[in-house]
Amino acid sequence: MMEWMEELPEALTPFREKLLDSKRAFIEIIPTLEAPAQPWQSCFGGYPYLPKDMPFPTSPEGEHLFFLAQINLSEVPELPPFPSKGILQFYIFDDAFFGMDPEDPFVQDHFRVVYHADVITDRSGLQLDFSFLRDYGDLPVYPHLSSGMEFEKEEEIVPLSDRFFNRHLGADFFKQFGELEWPLYDYYGEQASSEGHKMGGYAHFAQEDPRQEENLMLLFQMDTDAEMETMWGDMGTAKFFISEENLSRLDFSRVMFYWDAY
Repeated sequence: MMEWMEELPEALTPFREKLLDSKRAFIEIIPTLEAPAQPWQSCFGGYPYLPKDMPFPTSPEGEHLFFLAQINLSEVPELPPFPSKGILQFYIFDDAFFGMDPEDPFVQDHFRVVYHADVITDRSGLQLDFSFLRDYGDLPVYPHLSSGMEFEKEEEIVPLSDRFFNRHLGADFFKQFGELEWPLYDYYGEQASSEGHKMGGYAHFAQEDPRQEENLMLLFQMDTDAEMETMWGDMGTAKFFISEENLSRLDFSRVMFYWDAY
């Protein structure tokens, strides 16, 4: 995904090493558009992996949250500090903000991140009947539409919208190029895109990066996707962030959920 770095415009070639210094590994998530065969497999939508002794996640008002996605980490290429086993799940809500709290995006009242450290692969121990779920209202995805996942480990450099761009290249980086400022800006924005479904690496923002805490890394990103018939507002993207320390401890009690659109 970084082939374009081999043929940089002449004006950018003196900054090649700075650009490469910003390189990060990430896991690209590729939808298979076919529902997984087993409830413990990675997927977007459908029904979650849920042991029989575990209640379905709800809001403080007792309403069922909506199952967005799950990742079986044993299926994913190794990428520390992500764990190498267990199932990581993401739930949202069918309100105007899809469960995001605009005042405090860490409040998991109407979204939830759940980690199952030990995975049961005996279907008799799992909840398989979800007829008890309520009818949902507006959501970024169609309820019960499910797609499997495949994974590839990739690398990328810092995109324009990420707060770390200024750290690596400076806030006024493109002004130095005079009449080439905006052509180079547009070129860089197109080539160094951080769009797509992913774990780790850089997040994609339609507006501004809202993170105030520097130690927050991208846990999971789900993008608008026409083939999966998903739409976050107007061509937006959903992001879940966590500190590296909490991820290493497998503590998902403090996760930031944020989505934005154009």
